[in-house]
Amino acid sequence: MKPAALALIDGEHYPPVVRDALEALPYEFVCCVNVGGGEKLRSPAQGEELYGVPLAASIGQGIETYAPEIVVDLSDEPVLGPRERLAAASRVLALGLPYAGADFRFDPPALEPFALPSLSVIGTGKRVGKTALTIQLARVCAQRLEVVVVAMGRGGPPEPELRETPPSVEELLELARSGQHAASDYLEDALLAGIATIGARRCGGGLAGAVGYSNVAQAAELALERRPDLVIFEGSGAALPPIASDRRVLVVSAHQDAELACGYLNAYRILVSDLIVLSFAEPGERLDQLRRQVAALRPDLQVIATSMRPRPLAPVAGKKVALFTTAPKQALRQLGEHLQRAHGADVVHVSGSLARRGELAEELAQIDAEVFLVELKAAAVDVVIEEAVARGCEVGLIDNELVPLEGEPELEPALLELAQQARAKASVV
Repeated sequence: MKPAALALIDGEHYPPVVRDALEALPYEFVCCVNVGGGEKLRSPAQGEELYGVPLAASIGQGIETYAPEIVVDLSDEPVLGPRERLAAASRVLALGLPYAGADFRFDPPALEPFALPSLSVIGTGKRVGKTALTIQLARVCAQRLEVVVVAMGRGGPPEPELRETPPSVEELLELARSGQHAASDYLEDALLAGIATIGARRCGGGLAGAVGYSNVAQAAELALERRPDLVIFEGSGAALPPIASDRRVLVVSAHQDAELACGYLNAYRILVSDLIVLSFAEPGERLDQLRRQVAALRPDLQVIATSMRPRPLAPVAGKKVALFTTAPKQALRQLGEHLQRAHGADVVHVSGSLARRGELAEELAQIDAEVFLVELKAAAVDVVIEEAVARGCEVGLIDNELVPLEGEPELEPALLELAQQARAKASVV
């Protein structure tokens, strides 16, 4: 049986040609949507009279009214170019349908149902602040609820691994020396949030966030066994946890180009999210442009602009401190100034090279510090902490806090509200 389809057509094609295509292609076309153009139209399109199928006013209206199983793009340049097609694909995927054309097909990421209240933290890329947001979310929720975090990563364990106690620096060094990834997100979550976490792994990520391979489903089963009040699934890079969570928070770096953050299939991520947190934000036109583009996609979506603030887990006042992070270069000066102003540190160096081992090694050779402050990412353990131990320097770990800019809504109440919505939705289902 042919799948029911909605066709995207345009007026740059002669209507008899479109009609022939609708009859010849291996679909049962239930409606079409004219996306623009009029070079080949002698008069405004009359729907079934011209094309043999009803003409819907929009993709959304066509899907709601005619219930197609797939959207088939029969348009072309100049009406739908690459940018416009990816925008259309994002909307179609967000409505749960595949989007196909002459030489392409996009499918919504496959998401497994989950029986407990759940909330996913996703991002538009790597190093945008997902882990910091996950930790903040877990902490605020854990004040009222029993929470478990499932974190997937490119260096996660081969079998889902439960952490019920925070790892010590000594244990992290042992893991690194045994060849394991000692800076995996689930270890950072356990260390800084102080709750039970489960580590999982994934390989590959699609344009819409599907994973090529993961053991997150098994990790989810492990979380189910504990029967917590809420499970938080942490994404990896731009990949989504393959779980049909009840609510989603999207983390976007304000240093990303607005067209990248809101275009391509990142538009899909915006359309399926319930809150956007902008990290590394600064007031100005760049931030305003990002807000405008988000609003063009989802005018109803709350956006909270935040800055990243490092908080040492131990006092550093009066000490010569070197800070090691994965933060973008534009944010490094502010991070160092905050450590000096808020924590009294004598900051002698701020590095954003944790993920670039060659640059990191060159920097370490030039640094003279009493304390090596490090976020638990990338080469934190096997390079920076190992170097600090070899020198006899003090090792300090940092917690990255997302702090709303002046005039922005409070972040933690918004996160708690999402968690409550997830619990309410799950109870109804």
